[in-house]
Amino acid sequence: MTAPECVSTGQPIGPAVDTGPARRPESVVLEGHFGRVEKLAAVHAPDLWEAVKRHDEIWTYMSSYGPFANPAEFADWVADRAKLDDPFSYAVVNSSGRAVGIATLMEIRPAMRVVEVGHIVYSPELQRTPLATEAQYLLVRYAFERLGYRRYEWKCNALNAASRRAALRFGFTFEGIMRQHKIAKGRNRDTAFFSLLDHEWPSVRSAFEQWLEPGNFDGKGRQRRTLEEIRNAL
Repeated sequence: MTAPECVSTGQPIGPAVDTGPARRPESVVLEGHFGRVEKLAAVHAPDLWEAVKRHDEIWTYMSSYGPFANPAEFADWVADRAKLDDPFSYAVVNSSGRAVGIATLMEIRPAMRVVEVGHIVYSPELQRTPLATEAQYLLVRYAFERLGYRRYEWKCNALNAASRRAALRFGFTFEGIMRQHKIAKGRNRDTAFFSLLDHEWPSVRSAFEQWLEPGNFDGKGRQRRTLEEIRNAL
């Protein structure tokens, strides 16, 4: 597609877009088949601690916090995170009503209609479950369809192979590595950048929803078709 040109100079310019701002994330409950996503609160700390304690590997690639020494230290951290507007934190709650993970919407830029999903803390109990995927689906759907963002970002330590695989599995596009992007816990961090755009969302949404259908899982909860297989078939 040929880029439009500036009328007065003849130089190529980007297409016109809606310049109205997106909305900031709010305290909502996002219901799914396998659980829900809701605003993080201090009350979630005991369940979360039980889910993450003694799993120090969860915190390796977090830039500035964790692991935590005891439940009191962890509860203080949860209470402080719950108060922040950016990152705006959500608890991932399973079908039994127990909080088993955290995800946030962050780097919130309503004027540019850009937001990032990050600070993802998934306990072993949550990892590799349908709810782990559903929570990401619920958040991205909320960002695009209810808040009005046009770019949804995923960034991670370039050494975090699991996070990079997850981004690609969810349908994000890899954009590159920003070298020496941060100093994280006293160490260099190169950052891998991924994104999902509003015009890409309809097909990505369709793949998520087909994968999340209860019929896609057998009696032992194993997937019949992978998310990538479904997306590639669309």
